[in-house]
Amino acid sequence: MTADPTLARALDHANLPSLLPVLVQLTGDRRWFEEPYRPTRSRGMENNDGGGFPDEVADEIRAAVLDAVLAHEAGAPVAIPAPTGELLTELLTLANGEPTPPEYADMLAEDLGFVPEPAPTVPAGADIDVVVIGAGVSGVLAAIKLREAGVEHVVLEKNTEVGGGWWENTYPGAGVDTPSHLYSYSFAPRDWSTHFGKRDEVEQYLREVADAHDVRRAIRFGTEVVGAAYDEATATWRVRTADGEVVTARVLISATGALNRPKLPAIPGLETFTGRLFHTAEWPDDLDLTGRHVAVVGAGASAMQVVPAIAGTPDKVTVYQRSPQWVAPNDVYFTPIEDAVHHLMGRVPFYRAWYRARLAWNFNDRVHPTLQVDPEWEHPERSVNAVNDAHRRVFTRYLEAELDGRPDLVAKALPDYPPFGKRMLLDNGWYRALRRDDVELVTEGVAEVTPTGLRGDGGTETAADVVVMATGFHTHRYLWPIDIRGRDGVGLADVWGPEDARAHLGITVPGFPNLFITCGPGTVLGHGGSYITIAECQVRYIVDLLATMAREDLRAVEVRPEVEREYTRRHDDAHARMLWTHPGMTNWYRNAAGRVVSTMPWRIVDYWRMTHEADLAEYAVEKR
Repeated sequence: MTADPTLARALDHANLPSLLPVLVQLTGDRRWFEEPYRPTRSRGMENNDGGGFPDEVADEIRAAVLDAVLAHEAGAPVAIPAPTGELLTELLTLANGEPTPPEYADMLAEDLGFVPEPAPTVPAGADIDVVVIGAGVSGVLAAIKLREAGVEHVVLEKNTEVGGGWWENTYPGAGVDTPSHLYSYSFAPRDWSTHFGKRDEVEQYLREVADAHDVRRAIRFGTEVVGAAYDEATATWRVRTADGEVVTARVLISATGALNRPKLPAIPGLETFTGRLFHTAEWPDDLDLTGRHVAVVGAGASAMQVVPAIAGTPDKVTVYQRSPQWVAPNDVYFTPIEDAVHHLMGRVPFYRAWYRARLAWNFNDRVHPTLQVDPEWEHPERSVNAVNDAHRRVFTRYLEAELDGRPDLVAKALPDYPPFGKRMLLDNGWYRALRRDDVELVTEGVAEVTPTGLRGDGGTETAADVVVMATGFHTHRYLWPIDIRGRDGVGLADVWGPEDARAHLGITVPGFPNLFITCGPGTVLGHGGSYITIAECQVRYIVDLLATMAREDLRAVEVRPEVEREYTRRHDDAHARMLWTHPGMTNWYRNAAGRVVSTMPWRIVDYWRMTHEADLAEYAVEKR
């Protein structure tokens, strides 16, 4: 076979486990299923690029891929262009280096492009139109899929650009904790510059997707929705904007997100501070931290991104931590993605798809079984089962290694609750930042903001020029502060109360016909994975239901109360057996009564099946 030095060099940068199913598909040769070609499983969230292979086996795999790709480019047909069922399960198990349940085959067949996804369409002239609130991840997706289905729609966006939270959150270090190739729409791949995309590139990606699919012409920027009321006489929604305009449509889709409205705790003295005090989501464009003393309130995901990003610029950074977080290592977190990898993604058939499939397994459902409470487990105070306890040992060893020689920091940073009790975070330099002489970790909550700084609830006083509130969002107040009124003028906020939202599939609520919610209650991924996957499930479900409405000539659909009650019962029962109800910690997933409001108890594959198509029998319908 003719040599190709460019491809040969690129293959030196390949993820070897992802190449194995490529070889099987291109050649049909089943020897790649056998030893010595079976990779080891990834440890934790590592990429495992080398697959655990000795050098001679790795070289043999690369050489075989080089020959197979060049043969394909010379005209050789693909031996297995679209594996499904049992064969696809075999290939998934091969790529993942561990058994993969056969129930994943159908979901992955669609995501890998081996089976076409459902493409519901609305008959021409159908009397159905939609208002979408928000042009973030879900809103852009909804606009794309509504256009593909032939549904008339408008997107009302309060900001001046697409992106939602990615447009709003400009704080230093902002980025995803999901691999970039997974935090992408299934139909819109990108040659990412880093394995974990930072804010600017993610926001650029969303703009580029919006442009590529020409959705801007459906978006009205600078248009904030303040209320919406269902008109029973006409079976339409009347949507009010901050400017007093009323926009009417048969269907209302909320795409406002869960991390949308910044939350400032009711700390005494907030208004007395004489320096600059702001939430991470409202980071000032003109802020210069050089030589300042910065106090950061909170030690969750945002703080863990901010502190390493700013450390070294201020004279001092003081972090107030009420509760420590579990932090996992990742072998490629700081590694840029080389041009050679982009070459592979674009040239080697199926490689991009299999690389993404492996990420999906490692970061999605793989950990889910380990989050179930074992009632016989003898150490419930520190973990929920034997595997969860093993995770605890692994993460503890990593923390102790990173903070070696600093027993004071180990004592402060080591959580006393089970791993994954709060969303697992990846180490982006957090431990290294804590070791700095100009960074101090205070294990206290903030009791008071003074004119010149903070006072902790343990008595620690800190002088500060700048206070950064890394205090999260109103995650239980879905759609807030928009006033949503359904049948008989009943308010959605009154039905749910301040922190007890519930909806069938997290999407639809009895008493609110033709209203559909993306990123609704019970749909946040606590066990890992990409929210974009969930958004695609939800939008597919909604568009499928709209297409059914159009075909059946229905003016309204409303989920039956007993359907929502049964779904909520199963949701709550599942959570009662899971980690997030553990009494040893607090998290933003559950409300003051202990009910888990935000997080999904299901595996992603379960939710994919639940939402793959809408069942009209679950709805009360109004015919014309």
